[in-house]
Amino acid sequence: MTNMPSLEAILEKRPVTLKTGNEHLSGTGKTLLDFWRWNGSDLASNATRGLLAEFIVASALGIDLSVPREEWSAWDLTSPEGIRPEGIRIEVKSAAYLQSWTQQKLSRIIFSIRPARAWDSASGKMAQEPQRSADVYVFCLLKHQDKETLNPLDMEQWEFYVISTDELNNYKRSSTSITLASISKTYPGNPV
Repeated sequence: MTNMPSLEAILEKRPVTLKTGNEHLSGTGKTLLDFWRWNGSDLASNATRGLLAEFIVASALGIDLSVPREEWSAWDLTSPEGIRPEGIRIEVKSAAYLQSWTQQKLSRIIFSIRPARAWDSASGKMAQEPQRSADVYVFCLLKHQDKETLNPLDMEQWEFYVISTDELNNYKRSSTSITLASISKTYPGNPV
């Protein structure tokens, strides 16, 4: 009889390794790169644009990209250095005037700042109270307004706004969202 791992060992957080894209999906003749192309080629879609924005911010801050992104962290990124020994906790939000679908007009730019119950992926438990877990928010706006020339890989088509969580906690207009107009008016000095 083989040694069965304990239930605790079975349910521990699964380590993730960085993939190359050359990994094969057995029996299909396809690679992981084929999946990535199929799944992530629409860089203007809301979900993919959000992930791209996180990648852009991580790259700009020198965050180690050889460590895979953690999907279930209470914040999106951690800077390599900052206000605490483990770095600055960063929440990245993304918005765009243009969407992948047919539009009647440009989208209104609104970013969610809703406090949330944080998931602790190490313990597998949800926090009791909603809060903003990050130290700083980076609002990423894909500002380009012509679908024919829209290219989310062109950094000239983006603007970035940085606001501390303390400032957002003191923002009086709404506790759940903030518009681009409010960011521009309330927090001068942006974009970065």
